[in-house]
Amino acid sequence: MRHFLFTAAAVLTAGAALADPVGITPDRAAITVPTDAGPVEISRIQDNANEVTGEWARTSRPCPNFCIQPMSPAEGVTTVGELELIAALEDPATIVVDSRVRADYLGGTIPGAIHIPYTEAADRLDLLGCEVDFDGFACDAPNQVVLFCNGPWCGQSPTAIRRMIEAGFPADHISYYRGGMQVWRMLGLSVLIPQN
Repeated sequence: MRHFLFTAAAVLTAGAALADPVGITPDRAAITVPTDAGPVEISRIQDNANEVTGEWARTSRPCPNFCIQPMSPAEGVTTVGELELIAALEDPATIVVDSRVRADYLGGTIPGAIHIPYTEAADRLDLLGCEVDFDGFACDAPNQVVLFCNGPWCGQSPTAIRRMIEAGFPADHISYYRGGMQVWRMLGLSVLIPQN
């Protein structure tokens, strides 16, 4: 009988965990973004008891290399949060860039982002609206871009941003999602596992 009561309590607790809807904002439950694999819905995990686990739950990474990053990686760059990133994903004129190394990208990314590793960002400005010229790139009419990496302790996107600016990409066309995958996952937002 005691086992039955424990099981019933567990079921009631699990039911309560699913009772309250989890929206992105009070008036938006989800958005749909285009990806190479077709449209993907971004929403939040609906289990009210969900917790971040594994690598994303780690709070204390050794510095260096995992030092807390500044709020803005370079002068003229705008730092954004999740709602601004979601708006960027819905804007066909804006490109969201996962600037992490391939292994991190393959572990899961923000749906709608393209992958340009931070080590290649300054050499791939043609993917961001710049034109190849004799001296590198002419960035007369580039896209707006948002870069992200693993989280506030990750230096991959700040490094990519600084290298892009040095290569001629205008800082006022760059936004930095400082929260990265750690905060995205902490908020229970959808993650896309790339096929390759």
